[in-house]
Amino acid sequence: MKKKSGRVLIVDDDADVLQAAALYLKQHVEAVCTERDPTRIPQRLGSEAFDVILLDMNFARDVSSGREGFFWLDKILAIDPQAVVVLITAYGDVDLAVRAIKEGASEFVLKPWQNEKLLATVTAALKLRSSRSEAESLRRRQQQLSADLDFPFHDFIGSSPAMQQVFQTIAKVGATDANVLIIGENGTGKELVARALHRSSARAGEIFLAVDMGGISETLFESELFGHVKGSFTDARSDRVGRIELASNGTLFLDEVGNLPLSLQAKLLRVLETRQVTRLGSNVPVNVDIRLVCATNMPVADLVNRKQFRQDLLYRINTVEIHLPPLRERDDDLKELAEHFVGQFCRKYRKAEKTIGEAALKKLSGYHWPGNVRELKHSLERAVILSETPVLQPGDFLFSQAPEAAEELVFRDLNLEQAEEILIRRAMGKYQGNVSQAAKELGLTRAALYRRLEKYGL
Repeated sequence: MKKKSGRVLIVDDDADVLQAAALYLKQHVEAVCTERDPTRIPQRLGSEAFDVILLDMNFARDVSSGREGFFWLDKILAIDPQAVVVLITAYGDVDLAVRAIKEGASEFVLKPWQNEKLLATVTAALKLRSSRSEAESLRRRQQQLSADLDFPFHDFIGSSPAMQQVFQTIAKVGATDANVLIIGENGTGKELVARALHRSSARAGEIFLAVDMGGISETLFESELFGHVKGSFTDARSDRVGRIELASNGTLFLDEVGNLPLSLQAKLLRVLETRQVTRLGSNVPVNVDIRLVCATNMPVADLVNRKQFRQDLLYRINTVEIHLPPLRERDDDLKELAEHFVGQFCRKYRKAEKTIGEAALKKLSGYHWPGNVRELKHSLERAVILSETPVLQPGDFLFSQAPEAAEELVFRDLNLEQAEEILIRRAMGKYQGNVSQAAKELGLTRAALYRRLEKYGL
């Protein structure tokens, strides 16, 4: 026998109506509660949970207008916006029914009712309540997931004048829907800025979706961004929603946007202009509503001059530009960042509290940090793990100070991984963090270089 489910509250000042409805519905739902006095509705809702509320529209004080029913409908929805309310009346008409639905009722039934009709209405209302509860649960889970994913990005630190300027711009722009272009070397925290913009916007409760354009092969750009339908190309075995469509109502962050091929730049421009996206292989446009934040480590103006980036798209994506300074230009922030990361990693690895000695800080300050804050964080994590003393010393940090020393290290130790890391550091330093140019010099694809940057924490 199928287990009965659903809790129903019936509110009507007619005892016979309450008894008849309760006796019948008890055969089909888990619990039925009745209430003759509508003024007790807030108290009942405060102490018990109901899936469906059957509410009379006309009580003794207001026999036929339905005003009391609308009054209590508003009260119920104020207490529980997800409530499913079915209004009942002996004096219903089409106009009243339409108004009831517009004001938040889920259904409208007339009395005397047919039992089959009443049961069908309550069953549909229970399904609606279940759907609303699932949707609310998913929304809360999404918010919690976003908060969990966002947590590491709350340590956006800097008291230097350059970073204070960045913070001020975020404060001014965040609450708007303006498209933002973030410019800075790899490892400077471009995604931190994008997430800060999202957190301070009206879209903060919606999705933040980051897409690394440097990590997508050119053959998959269109499918990843715009989606595709089954059969649109050889490996399209099912429909796929693109990243732009997934980010609708939230913020879409395109990292390394300079890698986007020219042919798809035109398509992205159309999306931004029409607020519609068309999946690969489809002719049906889908409405989207995104706040676009882009980032690049390339000089976009140079790309425009070389005809590698559309000027009209550049105008679209950089309503506001935010320039992130490299770590070597943030001397005032290095100590604060270092102390923050040391504390973070001591907690993460359950280490006794550690501090950074002055000599170690001097060594950190003298290094050029081609990998910026990302490299600093990686160096401090390694130091916290390996150090056996409560105060970190210069010897806890190993990095090449000069190209000559790097070359000597490579050929003396014959350590391939160490040599690879040094060569990558030099290439990234030479091209000021430009992944495309560094990859070309190293004879690697962008994706291969990104994997190595991740491997060495650069």
